[in-house]
Amino acid sequence: MYVPYNTLFTYSRSTGRVLSCIIQKELRKSTPIDYTSNKERLAQMIAKDIKRGDVVVYNDSPCIIETVNVQTPSARGAATLYKYKARNLITKQKVDITLRGGDSLKDADFQKREVKFMYSDAEFCHFLDQIDYNQYSVAAADITEEMQYVTENLEGIRVLVYNDECVGVEVPATVELKVTQCDPAVRGNSATSRAKPATLETGIQVQVPEYLEEGEIIKVDTRTCSYLSRAK
Repeated sequence: MYVPYNTLFTYSRSTGRVLSCIIQKELRKSTPIDYTSNKERLAQMIAKDIKRGDVVVYNDSPCIIETVNVQTPSARGAATLYKYKARNLITKQKVDITLRGGDSLKDADFQKREVKFMYSDAEFCHFLDQIDYNQYSVAAADITEEMQYVTENLEGIRVLVYNDECVGVEVPATVELKVTQCDPAVRGNSATSRAKPATLETGIQVQVPEYLEEGEIIKVDTRTCSYLSRAK
């Protein structure tokens, strides 16, 4: 005899006979969730959410965003334009990308691995994976901008791995560097906004307040190559 899975029976303790039964209304089976469409949606990056350092797929290639420029239209009803300067991580060529506010790009399927800078030679910069101790080598000519912030003990460096190949390096948004050369500090100017050029330990030059002296450690924004503050 077929018994619905949601039939409830009441039995007698003494005889074991069925005293009553209640057949509940069959429950409606839930519809399976379609995770595929959700994953696809999550993989898309809306124009307004794309920022410097993101890696997106453009013309079927992974491109890292280097600068973002937002153009707000003056005409009523016109769309906001997002203009990006990017670098193709495979060919190393510069790429210009323009999107409207509602447009999107696919987030590139890649890994970010935390590494430590080891050393550099005439052609490559070498990094050591902090988890599996795998070594990555990146052409020095491809990461000249990033390497101007890298010191021997810098933490927070990550390499970008795409299809098992290291295609780029990401440095922290803020780094601390020593001032190795600048004009003498001007007394009494600690509250002014006047600036002077300073050379830092990696060779990069930034504008710093006049009151700073050689040997001081400062914080630098790697996104804008600008002075932030004295390091604590």
